[in-house]
Amino acid sequence: QVQLVESGGGLVQTGGSLRLSCAASGRTFSTYTMAWFRQTPGKERDFVAALHWYNGYTYYADSVKGRFTISRDTTRNTVYLQMNSLNPEDTAVYYCATESGLRRRTTPQEYGHWGQGTQVTVSS
Repeated sequence: QVQLVESGGGLVQTGGSLRLSCAASGRTFSTYTMAWFRQTPGKERDFVAALHWYNGYTYYADSVKGRFTISRDTTRNTVYLQMNSLNPEDTAVYYCATESGLRRRTTPQEYGHWGQGTQVTVSS
């Protein structure tokens, strides 16, 4: 059974940085896509970034390009989201997600496994 456990959220000031972690277990993830989404109250879950575990290929939402970086540590089975130059619009619950297959996936419906989420709050 796939398990995803996020950590690293918190409160940060505008312009600051945070690094989120997602520890994955229960499968061999070499043919999986790992992703980060975020959600604010009353809104849909939005795509942030994704990574193909096999070769580290990455892609991002336009709103975070150049500020956020998704990466993986294959020895720890962990995916990271480094977030720099944060602003209040980045405030959300951030979720880690994964699904088998290496095609491009940017909607929450395309992912079947989710973590519990971690809150990121950026103060102005």
